[in-house]
This record gives sequence, structure tokens and C-alpha cells, in this order.
Amino acid sequence: MGWRCLNDMSQKKIAIMQPTYFPWLGYFALMDRVDEFVFLDSVQFERRSWQQRNRIKTANGVQLLTVPVMKKGLRQQKINEVEIQQDVNYIAKHIGSISAAYSKAPFYDRYREDLFSVLAENYTKLSDLTIGLTVKLKNMLGIECCLCKSSDMDVSGTKADLLANICEQLSATQYISPVGSRGYLEASTAFQEKNIAVEYNEYIHPEYPQLFGTFEPFMSIIDLLFNTGPDSLAIIRSGV
Repeated sequence: MGWRCLNDMSQKKIAIMQPTYFPWLGYFALMDRVDEFVFLDSVQFERRSWQQRNRIKTANGVQLLTVPVMKKGLRQQKINEVEIQQDVNYIAKHIGSISAAYSKAPFYDRYREDLFSVLAENYTKLSDLTIGLTVKLKNMLGIECCLCKSSDMDVSGTKADLLANICEQLSATQYISPVGSRGYLEASTAFQEKNIAVEYNEYIHPEYPQLFGTFEPFMSIIDLLFNTGPDSLAIIRSGV
């Protein structure tokens, strides 16, 4: 993929997250804190999760955008194996919904073409779409960490063991984790055995200018980007 960092850093922070469709602010706040970010695309796909959907704010309230995927007889797929359902024209629907919600936002015209061009590539694999969009958004925001995919690595294990093995292969000295993983990480000694420090990303959601009345948190990052433009990264960092 051409994103990998060299493993010769004396101190190296790593974060690992499953690919998400149009991720929320906290996803990028975590990415902004590390030297290398790993897309965990080699674990089991979870249906009706953020792996294939996210939320935007509209004049009629919160709307969910969902990428349709092939599912018949495919319950044990890994994320990087999931195929998008090609007989459903979700691309036009999602572009239409985003346009209706944000066409009057201050920075909509500045970013829409770049974002819609990724959707228009008509990917066949879900992870190619979600990672492609996330990379585009990372660059728009000005986040500079290196990137890689777990499916490109020779690692094994589950939960804490898998994460620790990824960190070890990337010569990490510190793992930055979302707080939701605290339970199984603290029940394991995997990171201690590899002498890798663990820190939790206690993210406090910031408020920012939005369309359509009362502030609504936990929207897709595009809500922030279309509304605040070049100030978006500073706003993300204000919530750390």
C-alpha cells in the first residue's frame, strides 16, 4: 500500500481499529495521536455495525447511511473479504443524502468532489471503500501518521494477543487503545509480556457549529468537515 513506517524509531505509538464507513471524530483523534495506524481488516465482519454504516445530520434529524453487502451464506467472513452488493445503487443514494444534508454547509463545495470521487470508484470490496474514504479524509484533515493493514501482515491470535502481536511486528513501544477495549486488555498479560505500554484514548466529544438546530454528537466526520473546513483538525484535538 506504500504507507508503512520504517521500524527504526526509538519510540513508536501504534493504534489499531477496524475499518469504518465515514468514521466519527474520535476515530481520527486516535489516528492523530500515533505514529502508525493499523486498519484491522483481518478479523470477522460484524453485520449492521459501523464497519458498513454511519450517521449524518439532516433537516429531518439523524440519518443512517448503510453500504449494502453480500450476506447469503457468508456469515464467517473477514472484513477484507466482504463484497458490496452491486445490484443496489447505494452510491447515488448516499451522494444524494449527503448533498441534501450539507449543500448549504460553509465548506461543502470545497470537499465534496474529492469525497464523491472515492465513492464513484465503485469498489467491489467493502474494506477497499472504507479504507479509501478514510485515507482521503485523513489527508483532508492534515493527519500525518503512517498507515497499514493487518491483512498485509503475518500475525495470528485473537483480541489482546492479536493486537500485541501486531504491535510487536511493527516495533511499537506504546499502544493507544479506545476505552471500549479496556476490559479484555486488562484481563490479558499479552502487552506486558512484550514490554509494550498501553494507554487509553479518553476522548471527550467537542461541540462545533452544525446546521439544523441543537448540536448532535457522534456524527460522521463529514459533518465536522463540511461545517468547519480547515478548522476541523483543531476541533478534533480539542476533544482529546
